[in-house]
Amino acid sequence: MSKKEPVWLKIIRILLGCLFLFSSFTKAIDPVGFGVTMNDYFVSFHMGFLHPLALFAAVVAITCEFVLGCMLLFRVRVQLAAWGYLLFMTFFFFLTLWLAVAEQLELKGIHYFGVVKDCGCFGDVIEMNNMQTFLKNVVIIIPTLILFYHRKKLSDCRLTVLGQWLAVGVFTLIAVCFQLYVIRHLPFIGKSDWNKGKDVSVFVSQPAQKDVVFVYRNIASGEEVRLSQEELMEQADDFYEKNEYVDREDKVVKEAVKAKIDGFNMLDENGADHAPDYFATGKESDTYILYVHDLAEANEKGMQRAVKLAKACEDAGVDFVAITNSSEEDIAQFVKRYGIEFPVYYNPINPVTGPFMVRDAVRSNPGIILLQKGTVKEKWAWRDFPPAPGARE
Repeated sequence: MSKKEPVWLKIIRILLGCLFLFSSFTKAIDPVGFGVTMNDYFVSFHMGFLHPLALFAAVVAITCEFVLGCMLLFRVRVQLAAWGYLLFMTFFFFLTLWLAVAEQLELKGIHYFGVVKDCGCFGDVIEMNNMQTFLKNVVIIIPTLILFYHRKKLSDCRLTVLGQWLAVGVFTLIAVCFQLYVIRHLPFIGKSDWNKGKDVSVFVSQPAQKDVVFVYRNIASGEEVRLSQEELMEQADDFYEKNEYVDREDKVVKEAVKAKIDGFNMLDENGADHAPDYFATGKESDTYILYVHDLAEANEKGMQRAVKLAKACEDAGVDFVAITNSSEEDIAQFVKRYGIEFPVYYNPINPVTGPFMVRDAVRSNPGIILLQKGTVKEKWAWRDFPPAPGARE
């Protein structure tokens, strides 16, 4: 007969179990985002060749964390869970120790390691720098060691061995299915700047609005007249015979507004930025913007759906454009491959430091955001694209 679990040990077990469940949930609501973090780790440790496995590694890590949390909380194979906790926390203790030290060396200009600045321990819910993450793990490793040392005082729940392993299987299935659903669609909670209802006009600078006044002098009387461009176009055909051009005056009606969040542009082949045209709060008509972070990795079925939607938007007189971080050469090949007739704009980024706004706007490649007066009205992963403007599948 197993001994009764001490109250203090029960408290440690429950707290650690809840911590792992919370940590896994904050990442499970956006496994694609944690996959991006995993890829950043691969790049940082010069293992960029593992890029195709980044999302898989993220799903496995999140699942393991969730399962360990459930095992400890519900006393399922609890001594095995104590081993799992120890291995898990030991690995991340030394990993975050290295990240904290390396980041400090970078800040002091001693050596550049290219370390990941945010470990992603709690996804985007709680952002922590490397030193904060390490100190957090210092705090957590202490009860983890206590739990492991007293693991023999822990007793399993009243299930058979087979029943407990079936419970582990259920925990795993829950974690995997939840993440697959989010991956196939979009995160339904989070604090992204691109969430539904967010004002995204903060990403673009608005140019100053000017009134242009043309000054003409009557040749016979010498009297000057000031006309706007519209008024000038309404003058009689003999206006230029009777009047001579003197000057033009530019009057600022509305001052230029600098973007509150820098790094987002929609450049054409000539380098002109079209973001203010589509993100302006005064734009009356809706705009569908197709986000394709990496053209080489864009889902083919998703692109075929996007092209059909673009044609439906054209027939309905609704703006449909695309934006990508890929090069202009890749854009030209992409346009030819899919027979694209809508504008595809380029957002230049630093491939290492970003900012990766196109990638982070929609956790789908491709994905679509519907803008209305500078605000996100709706967003879709490619599996959920509507067949026509205003329609839902």
